[in-house]
Amino acid sequence: MPSRLSFSLDKKLILLVMVVSAIILVPITVLIYNFAQITLKEGVENQLLGESKIRGEAVRTLFYTRIKDAQILATTPMVHNLVNELNNLNEDPDFDLKIKESRRDFFTEVRAFRELVGYSIGLVDIKIIGNDGTVYFSLGRVENPNFSKEPRFVRGLTQPFVELEPTSQGDRVMIIVTPIFGPEGKEPIGVLIAYTSTVDLDKILLTRSGLGKTGEVYLVNKDRLMISESRFIKDAAFHQMINTLPVSTCFEFGDSMGGLYNDYRGIPIYSHSYCAKDLGFVLLAEKDESETFEPVLSLQNKIFLAGIVIIVMMAFLAFILSRRLSRPLIKLRDAANEIANGNFEIRTNIHRSDEIGQLSLSFDSMAKKIQESLIVIRQREDIIKQQQKVLLQFSEQSENYFVCFLDVIGSTKLTAKLTDLESSKFYSIFLNSMAIWIGDNGGIVVKNIGDALLFYFPKTSTQDRNAIKDALEGCLKIGELNTHISKKMQQEGLPPFNYRISATYGSVRVAKIATSAIDDIFGSTVNKCSKINQFASPNGLVIDEALYEIVKSFDLYNYKLITVEAGMEDYGPLYQVTRK
Repeated sequence: MPSRLSFSLDKKLILLVMVVSAIILVPITVLIYNFAQITLKEGVENQLLGESKIRGEAVRTLFYTRIKDAQILATTPMVHNLVNELNNLNEDPDFDLKIKESRRDFFTEVRAFRELVGYSIGLVDIKIIGNDGTVYFSLGRVENPNFSKEPRFVRGLTQPFVELEPTSQGDRVMIIVTPIFGPEGKEPIGVLIAYTSTVDLDKILLTRSGLGKTGEVYLVNKDRLMISESRFIKDAAFHQMINTLPVSTCFEFGDSMGGLYNDYRGIPIYSHSYCAKDLGFVLLAEKDESETFEPVLSLQNKIFLAGIVIIVMMAFLAFILSRRLSRPLIKLRDAANEIANGNFEIRTNIHRSDEIGQLSLSFDSMAKKIQESLIVIRQREDIIKQQQKVLLQFSEQSENYFVCFLDVIGSTKLTAKLTDLESSKFYSIFLNSMAIWIGDNGGIVVKNIGDALLFYFPKTSTQDRNAIKDALEGCLKIGELNTHISKKMQQEGLPPFNYRISATYGSVRVAKIATSAIDDIFGSTVNKCSKINQFASPNGLVIDEALYEIVKSFDLYNYKLITVEAGMEDYGPLYQVTRK
């Protein structure tokens, strides 16, 4: 029989160690996995947010810089004079001859412009167009000498802008359009269109350092077309439609966004966008979800293998130790069961020189002390229970609350003429109606003091101006509830009545009562609130100076200074609050 018990305990110890190890390792594994997942997710989201913002601002700056570069030429006095002169010669029979004669002057200005900034921006072509759409000058070949119907020309008369366009060689070109204004600068006299390379733009978008194997940054225009190179699809520029959520959000609402969704390849990715609706593009920084969580999967496998090894080792150690501990432990277990059943006379009487012997000696001593102490504990239990009912547990810290006091005017005279039943109905309608309304509006009723209610708004402890404004509004509405409550009184055959509301703001001490779920509040702020109540007008609100300093900037209310009586100066100045 003993060997059977010992074997049974061995199995239990081994099982216990394995279960405990699993219980510990599984939550730790889950927590590590979730934490790593959240950390990686936050990391990639922050990275993509930074990439989109930095590169988006860089693209915006590049576009603005190109526009300013083009405006250098567009604001040249000679260009002004030449365009203005040619605009006025449209009906001249020698108009074409004048254009040819002016070409040299245009070329001189354009060459100076190219030497100034043209080479640095990769200038390909410049066209200078009159206000009727006639091309006055072009570095390249002009297939259509009249641009009057061209959308870029029409738009360029009103505002400068930048666009990207594919070339016949399969490349892309950046087109900068800006109006040319006359000397007075009021009305446009023409349009300048410059064609530059996209080298600087590609440096911004195609640099993939830090984006891993699947990260990419690209631009999409308002037509939902990708206008930069794709990392995954060859020749995607101006051929690949992009109608993902960030693109729609940008061009429909003008907002940037980030999150997890399927990209133009149908693959789940993390992304963040930079919306530049005013410039006609949205920039997207994206990274595949699979690459984001690849380290987590590797970590999960390693933790799983390590957990199996640990559980096996713990089970082996438990088996070795159980062989030495089983018998005395079984005896201790049986003795503990006896104690648990109320038999405090049990003793183990295990005489060993090792730790188990010391444990047995301590166990026997414990059993004896428990037996002796049980009687004393039971005698004092009733006394402790009675004392707990009246104990207040004061908090260590003070809180700043919006404290209110609501008191019926002349309640003693009113109730003196009523029967006990009518008085009960009177107080029931008043107190219950007010308590329910206060609770529905975020207030907490601390207690009722006869015909008065003490309550406060706990969310105002942070001095949240919106919360304080809501509390002030609630106090004013309490005064406005008088008509509603008076109707209830009349329906019950009870007399109408008025009341006063006072409010203060300041430090209070919170006390927890063992027999109540509602905390009580104490302090000078509470005392002051009850004292200044007498200065409020019927169904009106009076506040102290501390609360007035907080709410005086609220434009919806009037604040009237109240003259306090002699002997009450310590409570002033006070203010009557009404709506404007």
